Amino acid sequence: MSAPNAGDTAWVLVCAGLVLFMTPGLAAFYGGMVRTRNVLAMLQQNMIALGVVSLTWVLVGYTIAFGDDAGSGLFGNLELFGLTDLKVPPAPNLHVVDGRITIPTLAFVLFQMMFAVITPALVTGATAGRLKFGGWVLFLAVWSIVVYAPIAHWLWHPGGWLAKFGTQDWAGGLVVHASAGAAVLAVLLVVGRRRDWPHTAAPPNSIPLTIVGAGILWFGWFGFNGGDGLQANGLAAQAVLNTHLAAAAAMLVWLALERVTDGHSTVVGAVSGAVAGLATVTPTAGYVNAASAVAIGALAGLVCHFALKLKYLLRLDDALDVLAVHFVGGMLGTLLLGLFGNRGVNPLGADGLFLGGGGGLLWRQLVGVVSVVAFSFVLTWLIAAGVQALIGLRVPPADQERLDQAQQGAGAYHLGGVTSLTAPGAPRRRTAAAPAGEPSVPPGQRVRVVTALLEPDPAANSADLRDALLRAGAISVIVSDAAVATTTPQASLLPRGYWQDQPLSARLRVTVLVGADGVGAVLDELDRMGARRSDTFVQEAERVQP
Repeated sequence: MSAPNAGDTAWVLVCAGLVLFMTPGLAAFYGGMVRTRNVLAMLQQNMIALGVVSLTWVLVGYTIAFGDDAGSGLFGNLELFGLTDLKVPPAPNLHVVDGRITIPTLAFVLFQMMFAVITPALVTGATAGRLKFGGWVLFLAVWSIVVYAPIAHWLWHPGGWLAKFGTQDWAGGLVVHASAGAAVLAVLLVVGRRRDWPHTAAPPNSIPLTIVGAGILWFGWFGFNGGDGLQANGLAAQAVLNTHLAAAAAMLVWLALERVTDGHSTVVGAVSGAVAGLATVTPTAGYVNAASAVAIGALAGLVCHFALKLKYLLRLDDALDVLAVHFVGGMLGTLLLGLFGNRGVNPLGADGLFLGGGGGLLWRQLVGVVSVVAFSFVLTWLIAAGVQALIGLRVPPADQERLDQAQQGAGAYHLGGVTSLTAPGAPRRRTAAAPAGEPSVPPGQRVRVVTALLEPDPAANSADLRDALLRAGAISVIVSDAAVATTTPQASLLPRGYWQDQPLSARLRVTVLVGADGVGAVLDELDRMGARRSDTFVQEAERVQP
């Protein structure tokens, strides 16, 4: 037997690291789009998959997926339980590669482990705000063994029944995206909707965090699709190029559709389109040429954008549109392979309908889609219902808006509107604070407290706000965050073209202590800053003895 190839081994190990990096990328991508009080819970639901699924994969998942077929084409035997006896590289034709492949078995185990980790994590985007942490951990462990591992065997083991049937899946259109999408359908039936959905929603807490997560996903996808040939060669380069081109094409089409339908091309739309293109090209990346990858990406941007309406048609509260992007994308790409498949790119593939191969490959792809979706949906529903009955999978409704406090006793952010106000001057080192001056009003003397509400924008500079009020005669100034009820709700833009009418609008509450003779000047200054007299109050007060 040939010795392991150093270049191929290094490439597969690098790709394993890239796919691992996608899990924290997915956490950031989802974490930026949920409510402020649910950020830590979302991050943890994704990151915990690295711990749980890594262990289930080593113990039993790998042997079910890639152990010698048990004879039915449905799953592998248990001879590799716990990876206690691994002495040879993967079988010569394992995972659509030819007899020249020689990498250590453990490199292959590690690479495939990362796919097993990220697949169930995709579900968390759909169930945002509703998962009980303990139930989710149990679900992860069971699902990765009972659902994911057999599907991987069907398609990626040469003895798998779909592999022998001729269904192709380069890097997970079926094994990852379609199986996770079907799981979303099942889990949503168990955990139900958020309170008041679809009549309430929330703006993302950090679009920059979402964009960083999307960038990590795009970067990691080069390993996701580039490593599946298990060799550092021209086919790997073709797969990486196809991955990038499809994402780029889908991004542009999505942005164009946003412009036409919503009037704006948004950065959230840009990364949504890119991820849709990445998911859709995944099953085809090693089987099509560059021009076909562009066409696949463009179709992904078109179809997945209009699939955003799917959750409303199905009455399923898919919070972050996992169905539209991953489920539809994975199935679409799998079927498009039946049209664009090209044996000139990969001799182990098959020509699709557009390359003169007839409809045979398209039929085999359709059988694969139906089989994987049905299997994942039924088994996932049984697992989710069992976990819900045993220890609970859905959080109590009262905790849906405060998962971080309920599950972790902490919050993700500790900033308010006041601390974010701008101030003039260059940054400087801290110096000893000057002693505070004596109050201009002696203790015991009657003063006035003026309270007003300001729009945040006119009062954006904290130094200007303070100086103007002090010049008007203020003794002290306190600024805090507030929200006021509005007679005309303010429309706010949500991700992917959704809008929401917000009946509470953000304001700054300014509380000013001033002598009686300075009240008029302070009121005039507050008027200049946009305060309405109907929202302004003057109260008598007495300065207390220090």
